[in-house]
Amino acid sequence: MVISTADPASSQRVPSGTFASRYVRDPLPRFKVPKNSMPKEAAYQVINDELMLDGNPRLNLASFVTTWMEPECDKLIMASINKNYVDMDEYPVTTELQNRCVNMIANLYNAPVGDGETAVGVSTVGSSEAIMLAGLAFKRKWQQKRKSQGKPYDKPNIVTGANVQVCWEKFARYFEVELKEVKLKEGYYVMDPVKAVELVDENTICVAAILGSTLTGEFENVKLLNELLTEKNKETGWDTPIHVDAASGGFIAPFVYPDLEWDFRLPLVKSINVSGHKYGLVYAGVGWVVWRTKEDLPEDLVFHINYLGSDQPTFTLNFSKGSSQIIAQYYQLIRLGFEGYKNIIENCIDNARVLKEGIEKTGRFDIVSKDVGVPLVAFALKNSSKYNVFEIAESLRKFGWIVPAYTMPADAQNVAVLRVVVREDFGRSLAERLVSHIEQVVKELDSLPARTAIEASHVDAVVDAVQEENIGGSAAKKIKGEILANVTRQWRRLVENKKTGVC
Repeated sequence: MVISTADPASSQRVPSGTFASRYVRDPLPRFKVPKNSMPKEAAYQVINDELMLDGNPRLNLASFVTTWMEPECDKLIMASINKNYVDMDEYPVTTELQNRCVNMIANLYNAPVGDGETAVGVSTVGSSEAIMLAGLAFKRKWQQKRKSQGKPYDKPNIVTGANVQVCWEKFARYFEVELKEVKLKEGYYVMDPVKAVELVDENTICVAAILGSTLTGEFENVKLLNELLTEKNKETGWDTPIHVDAASGGFIAPFVYPDLEWDFRLPLVKSINVSGHKYGLVYAGVGWVVWRTKEDLPEDLVFHINYLGSDQPTFTLNFSKGSSQIIAQYYQLIRLGFEGYKNIIENCIDNARVLKEGIEKTGRFDIVSKDVGVPLVAFALKNSSKYNVFEIAESLRKFGWIVPAYTMPADAQNVAVLRVVVREDFGRSLAERLVSHIEQVVKELDSLPARTAIEASHVDAVVDAVQEENIGGSAAKKIKGEILANVTRQWRRLVENKKTGVC
């Protein structure tokens, strides 16, 4: 056991509280563990003070992740925060709650599971891990089939749209799978099923479709993809399957678009992932992946351990993880039920509509997002000759709003947009207030000279100063060219940084 001791002399210096002590005067440690302890009150205060500079999570309109839960669920989370989920034998009820969640989610996605049968799936720390696991299952299935046929199995590939979240790129790079991307085009910002199927070959382990694009919230046409891929499989003798990345849309479509066929109703859909911490309405740290049948998850990927007290099958990329978010997911599923989720998602859709209409009324923006999909509003400036979406995003920060601006992937990278995700805790009054602040920001930017004009005038002033010092005209022009090139590089770097900021 480690015993920490505080300096008695320093402890005597805080009779009047933290702000009368040296702890608010001395710099906080940044690189090395401090030699001495500090009072718990002081540690709390100085950390809490720094955290005040973070953004307000509820005004973070960049994120799909849940930022509010009911106090009763908060209590359950805190009561279970010290439970390690992997200790299944020690916490059997928590394990049972996870299994119930898997069954409910699989049922929601029309998995072919009979009454009383358990579904095949697992909780993860988010959709990124869920996608890694699903991808590994596809890769192993493909390899096993190729080996049995005596064919090469060293060049697997996966087909996606260029609009996929970065976790798909991570999967491809980490597990040595070629990523074949269907490029986007202006006005069409999701994967084209026709082009996707054209990219499929005998080495394709699966085609990944997105139910709720990160960029625009749009649902990809999984039904059409299933039909086209079925035809190609018949022609070629292949059996290329589909994975649906329903990270954002998996807790939306079943409740408000029940007739939309995207899930296990389509024969080629073999696995689906969803983020519980998005529209599953749980704080960050939980995702789910479910498989159509046991045959779709290769048994040799499942490990069995018994050193924690009993035989425990495990298929995860990590080991220890908290139980709180799993328990919170079960709370939401039984607390809200189908009716509750439906009401919340409908409210989000209505508030997204209010926001969209308000932005359209400004006359300054084109709406890029679609009405059917994740409740969000993505919009682009009609005229960006004087200022751009990045300047608008920057200006909105002064009101507390965190609104991302980014450019689209290839081949629509010339389109830059702002995006507002409408979550459960973003009500109509906030939507109306945001519209008024956008109008205010636009008016302020209208009244200012264009930044490019300011930069150009600054360059001219430098050139004039150089010429006054009797430097030759050619040298002055060279300096002007170097400055302009540097300005261009700075703007390009800004855009590149913004491109990676999509949550």
